[in-house]
Amino acid sequence: MARRTGRRPGNPDTRQAILDAARAAFAERGFDGASIRAVAAAAQVDPALVHHYFGSKDRLFLAAMHAPVDPAELLPRVLAGDRAGLGERLVRTFLGVWDSPAGTAGVALLRSAVSNEWTARLLREFLVTQVLRRILDQLDVDPAELPLRGSLVASQLIGLAVMRHVVRLEPVASAAPETLVAAVGPTVQRYLTGDLAEVFAG
Repeated sequence: MARRTGRRPGNPDTRQAILDAARAAFAERGFDGASIRAVAAAAQVDPALVHHYFGSKDRLFLAAMHAPVDPAELLPRVLAGDRAGLGERLVRTFLGVWDSPAGTAGVALLRSAVSNEWTARLLREFLVTQVLRRILDQLDVDPAELPLRGSLVASQLIGLAVMRHVVRLEPVASAAPETLVAAVGPTVQRYLTGDLAEVFAG
């Protein structure tokens, strides 16, 4: 019998090797700095095999993150409609994911990010490249303000997730989603489109 060399498509070890290499690459270089070719080289496979398993860099990143959902499928609903309601739509969609069975994976990711720096890096990259950038790029605001606006929005959303699903602080933990949308949505809206000078002035 001829001795088998290398990894074959369909071998579970191949897919896992690609994911391991991708997690390391995204954590070390960020989403923008990591490439399919570099991931393939680290996993010792052909780049075509990465595409075979995952299709695109975005999908590879989501798989490496164990992301509960693909933001690209949800954000069109957030961005549709009037600009004044963007904050409420974002919070409503966010809660819809975290309060669903898919949110269990998100809670596990949050818990891990608190104690694991690599997971924290991946979570930051996920929020910036897959969620916040796709929203902020659609807004007519000063480009220099985008990083601050994005981090402020993230502080509200992640803080809400932690209080509701990790710390389980009442009454936030058991509040109706629309109650939280009404309470948090306007704050997120100010961070997205408001005058930042007014935000910091109180």
